[in-house]
Amino acid sequence: MPLDFPIESRTLAKGLRVVVQPDPRVPTVTVNLWVNVGSRHEQEGRTGFAHLFEHLMFQGSEHVPSGEHFAALMAAGGRLNATTWFDRTNYFETVPTGALELALWLEADRHARLLAAVNQDNLDNQRDVVKEEKRQRYDNQPYGTALAEIYETVFPAGHPYHHSTIGSMEDLDAASLADVHEFFTAHYAPDNTVLTLVGDVSAQEGFALAEKYFGSITHRAAPRRAPVDPLPPLAEPVRREVRAEVPNDRLYLAFRLPVDGGADFLAASMALDCLAGLSFSPLEQRLVRTEQTANSVHASAMGFVDGVSLGLLVADIADGVDPDVVERAICEELEAFAESGPTEIALEAVRAQSERSWLSALAAQDERADLIGQFTTLHDDPQGINTFLDKLLAITPEQVHEAARTWLRADARAVVAYRVAESTDALDASTSSGEDIAAGHEDHTDETDEGGRA
Repeated sequence: MPLDFPIESRTLAKGLRVVVQPDPRVPTVTVNLWVNVGSRHEQEGRTGFAHLFEHLMFQGSEHVPSGEHFAALMAAGGRLNATTWFDRTNYFETVPTGALELALWLEADRHARLLAAVNQDNLDNQRDVVKEEKRQRYDNQPYGTALAEIYETVFPAGHPYHHSTIGSMEDLDAASLADVHEFFTAHYAPDNTVLTLVGDVSAQEGFALAEKYFGSITHRAAPRRAPVDPLPPLAEPVRREVRAEVPNDRLYLAFRLPVDGGADFLAASMALDCLAGLSFSPLEQRLVRTEQTANSVHASAMGFVDGVSLGLLVADIADGVDPDVVERAICEELEAFAESGPTEIALEAVRAQSERSWLSALAAQDERADLIGQFTTLHDDPQGINTFLDKLLAITPEQVHEAARTWLRADARAVVAYRVAESTDALDASTSSGEDIAAGHEDHTDETDEGGRA
């Protein structure tokens, strides 16, 4: 039986999509804006701009001094933040009902009139902030460059997902004030934005307030390009080794997956969960519990919308064990699963685990708002939170088996192998920026996101 959260949506005259999910149980409202721009929209030589703008959006706008967006909402009892990802940038706050109009006024001012406050000093300051973030969160974190290494290995040069959201510091250094203004004008517009309101507000009140504060914003975004052609599975294994000062050797096995939004991606995601996402998964049982060659194994699927998604298997290697031995064992289990498919017990456990995770996410008002924004922006489906679970639970064992045969064969793997450096002199300084793996990615709002102003 589908979930039945009441959801109403409307598109304003200038293109802003407004989605309201009334929930009067608590006297708060979550305001969530998804802007249809992420690192996949960046041009060569201009990487990192989407993430930079997330920072700049908190540096003031025409009627709001720098820092006042945070200060005003926190003084009213609100909490707020923002993140950047491949496929979007989002801004969100949860405030007491009485502060809803303040939150909408602040958001409208920076989404309409940010450039009045973006000067050379602000740009230079935030470039330095991003560089420091890169040093702290990526360059000087164990395995901090892992995902960037994976993206560059799995996706060809020039592909929208080849570079990470942190981008190139050289590109940011080269950015002029005119470049920054052009990026904002091209992407930050009502017809490229979804405003979601969840909480103590009726649909009609939400639509009226959206019109009041956003209705006067008139400029249009640049035309959106069509998605790139789908990428097939890798034709043969590819490999990259990184010598680094890390606690232990670690293997990342990455696979191209089908684009998010359909049954094929869901089936591939469930196949990964069957392989390594359960206490009795074959990789967990063999590597961690029986042979004890790995300290842990982890599986995740990252759903993307531009022609391809990403699947990951991660194994932390036990002390004294040759990573090549573990990799061979993983490949053997991949091939065995591709031949046999999932057991009914494993698939039932994955379904139960997915259902629990999904319902837990929807129980939180702010997560529910973000998921509504995701489905509306990326899949044109404001009702998606009500139907997603039924689509996932309808995936058959045959679909999971076919996904494994097609996408998760050992020969279709890309391996990024982290090896403990023998000395600090042996560290590989050639790695680029990236993000560490976070558990799961169904909601696209996890620790892999760039961001965090609070």
